[in-house]
Amino acid sequence: MSYILSERSRGNLMRVDKRLVDVVKTAIQVTTVDFGVIQGIRTVEEQKILVEKGASRTMKSKHIEGLAVDLMAYINGRGSWELNLYDNIADAMKKAALENEVAIRWGAAWHMPDIRKWGSSMEEAMNSYIDIRRSEGKRPFIDAPHFELSG
Repeated sequence: MSYILSERSRGNLMRVDKRLVDVVKTAIQVTTVDFGVIQGIRTVEEQKILVEKGASRTMKSKHIEGLAVDLMAYINGRGSWELNLYDNIADAMKKAALENEVAIRWGAAWHMPDIRKWGSSMEEAMNSYIDIRRSEGKRPFIDAPHFELSG
């Protein structure tokens, strides 16, 4: 099945770097899970609130520069936070990044600056990140809806 970005999603891509926009537009055409863009550009004030709430860990967010997007999975038209859906979206983003020759980092596999270079599924990439963090005695920070330009 082929999906398209809604008007709201296209609006949320306004002022986002064209390279990332191109990746998202390609990914929606190849994904097995429908998704929308819930955030692109973010103000410093919005970022500060997210850091205070613990939803973000940095004031150096690439959203402020238009270099990141947050995507939401949709099942039967309803938003879903089921993690396995985001693995599938990340697989589509990887395919789109390869096609568009754009380096992308995924918020559920922070250890990998370019998902194009990962040799298997994005689910395995996320599990690798989790294993690395645990081996370091640290909690993984899984932000599966988040994709950003890298490099």
